[in-house]
Amino acid sequence: MHYYRTGFDYRLTTGVKNLIIINTAIFILQLFLFKQLIELFGLTPVMVFERFMLWQIFTYMFLHGDIFHILFNMLALWMFGRSLEAIWGTKEFIKYYLLCGIGGGIATCLLTPDSAIHSIGASAGIFGILVAYGMNFPESIVLIFGLFPMKAKHFVILFGVIELLACMRYTGDGIAHFAHLGGMVVGYLYLKNILTWNWMTRAINELKKKRARKTRAKKEIELRLLKERVDVLLGKISSDGMESLSREEKAFLEKAGDFLRKYSDA
Repeated sequence: MHYYRTGFDYRLTTGVKNLIIINTAIFILQLFLFKQLIELFGLTPVMVFERFMLWQIFTYMFLHGDIFHILFNMLALWMFGRSLEAIWGTKEFIKYYLLCGIGGGIATCLLTPDSAIHSIGASAGIFGILVAYGMNFPESIVLIFGLFPMKAKHFVILFGVIELLACMRYTGDGIAHFAHLGGMVVGYLYLKNILTWNWMTRAINELKKKRARKTRAKKEIELRLLKERVDVLLGKISSDGMESLSREEKAFLEKAGDFLRKYSDA
């Protein structure tokens, strides 16, 4: 069902209000602990895979880079989220917002698994809300920069194309384009009943498999380098005797032997 907005609603609905309060409170905390919070709770794909910091897929959406970042996101949440919450209800609205945010985080991890760049911000959830707004209020008028009128459905398509082009020429510019596009795609598929919450479980399992493959490959490289050094030391013993080894080399050989025995038993 499509709805048509004839006027602008300034009310602050419960879900939107609570999300703004949470984001603002965390932003104030960031003023004192910015670096620590970003490193621990910002989304860093390489850390998700190497250290299995899966919570970052959720927590990154509540962090922001500066005052303009959070103001823009919260303004968009207020402008477009209230109408959706009014027709969906608070529970469904919050669930959809979080699904789009997490979907954007998963997309970022899957498409840039080796990235060490921190991604933060509510933009994936916001872009998902834009999609939902365009689908539910397609004929409503949105003012671009407060000046240029455009129908909501065209507004959403425009932003989708911009993000798609940005992803295609991704250069690590510090903007989470994959999260934006991921939030839009996940939101659209969910609204079309193509995607359910079970998808999230499957996506997280895929992240686990990718991490396991990466960990296994890393261990194989380490094992090969270890064996190469052991072979060098054994060759030294064969030609010059055990006494030719330094104390550090003897200790290394002993530890390497224990490691290789455990590895072969496993």
